[in-house]
Amino acid sequence: MTTPIIETPSAAGAMLNGPVMKGRWPTIIGGFLTLAMTIGVVRALLVHGVAGLSTALPDSVFFYLAFAVLYAASPIGDYVIFRRLWAIPASGLTALSKKRIANDVLVGYSGEAYFYAWARQRTTMVAAPFGAVKDVSILSAIAGNVVTLAIVLLALPFANGLIGPDEFRVLAASAAVVIAISLPFLIFSRRVFSLARPLLWWIFLIHILRLVVSSVMLAVAWHFAMPAVSLGMWLLLSAGRMLASRLPLVPNKDLLFANFAILLIGQGQQTANLVAVTAALTLVVHVVLMAVFGVLDVLRNR
Repeated sequence: MTTPIIETPSAAGAMLNGPVMKGRWPTIIGGFLTLAMTIGVVRALLVHGVAGLSTALPDSVFFYLAFAVLYAASPIGDYVIFRRLWAIPASGLTALSKKRIANDVLVGYSGEAYFYAWARQRTTMVAAPFGAVKDVSILSAIAGNVVTLAIVLLALPFANGLIGPDEFRVLAASAAVVIAISLPFLIFSRRVFSLARPLLWWIFLIHILRLVVSSVMLAVAWHFAMPAVSLGMWLLLSAGRMLASRLPLVPNKDLLFANFAILLIGQGQQTANLVAVTAALTLVVHVVLMAVFGVLDVLRNR
């Protein structure tokens, strides 16, 4: 008489849960990053403080219109790209907005991890998302470096007398590091990138356009907040903000940008308040969107 094989609960659970867990890991990672985003946004608000935000907000409605375009430029630019790559629906804007929030309040490229997990949950729509997400992220970084180097070259003639020899050496070394970071991706592009070359150039141009729109809209918003300062000055300051955020060897980027803003615009306290208000308003929009996304997720699950 043969002895019947009896599966223990643990063995049966392992047989069932293995594929289930393998299929659910994008959901788990996405949920974890969403929770981390919420905590990160709240923490950033507590650190920066928004108690005096209502009294410091500009009165011009055009400031908020320009700020809205500035905020939307990043997710919309990504949506245009992935709409062509994957034909994602309009609901993909939610995932791309969360991607932007994660990159702002968590560690770098955490947004890409979230968006990759989101894409993995839609394998019927996206067969192999890793290559496309990787290529788009690398091209975004290269586009940022290209714009930064262009700003450095354009700003150098105006920087005569404003920076000393030590600052110039740091600037030159930082520019060299930016070039060194980008060169390997360009030299070994055939091994690094997965998408076709014409598609890569198109994505790169979309990133450049997105960066230009963001810089211009930031300058326009600041101009409507402080119309006494010319739009050209604000454009130069907006470019300086991008430059300060991307230079790798500068020890205190926020202090550098604040000093540059006061030196360029003058009206020290008012200029510093406007820059702080813009950063705090971005965090407030992050919080509002995370709350809206949470409500939508609950309604969708029900």
